[in-house]
Amino acid sequence: MDKPKYHIFVCTSSRPNGIQKGHCHTKDGVEIMMKFMEEIEERELGGEVFVTNTGCFGICDKGPIVVVYPDNIWYGSVTPDDVGDIMDEHIEGGAPVKRLVI
Repeated sequence: MDKPKYHIFVCTSSRPNGIQKGHCHTKDGVEIMMKFMEEIEERELGGEVFVTNTGCFGICDKGPIVVVYPDNIWYGSVTPDDVGDIMDEHIEGGAPVKRLVI
């Protein structure tokens, strides 16, 4: 398997016991992750862009958190409606979405 061009991490407040609870979970973290998965599939970027859910990043007041590597860009207060902008501007356009960067 080749390394992806981008790896997107989405906080879903996952816990080691498999239970999801916390700020990002209650603020649509799972829906945001699913939206990224749909966008990646629709844009046929499956081999270039990976998405992974994560546990807490420790900055809940800025959640939901999305991190894009290898650019090391952290987005805060992301909503499901922001996913298209992140995909258009950052993933396909190469420029971070400034209004969401933390």
